[in-house]
Amino acid sequence: QVQLVESGGGLVQAGGSLRLACAASVRTFSNYAMGWFRQAPGKEREFVAAISWSGDSKYYVESVKGRFTISRDNAKNTVYLQMNSLKPEDTAAYYCAAKFTVVHVVGPLKVDDMNYWGKGTLVTVSS
Repeated sequence: QVQLVESGGGLVQAGGSLRLACAASVRTFSNYAMGWFRQAPGKEREFVAAISWSGDSKYYVESVKGRFTISRDNAKNTVYLQMNSLKPEDTAAYYCAAKFTVVHVVGPLKVDDMNYWGKGTLVTVSS
């Protein structure tokens, strides 16, 4: 069983930055590709960013390219999402998720593809 715990959410003004972290309790963190998703009120959960098990391959949804950076530290069993130039439309609950795979290249991940989920952390961007 894998447990994922997100942290780092909060209230920030437009243009500001936040860094989310997701700590995983798992024996072999490097067996998992990791993803960040978000869900705004009244909307479906959507993919934001993905990172391969090694960290060498990353993929972003178009709306966050150039503003968000996903990274991971396999020694610490942690994945991060650095969010810069935040916009009010980035307001959502952010979830990290794990997919058991050792593929070297990641693409956009689907909600149904993921094996484990965290409970989420809320990000609110004021205008």
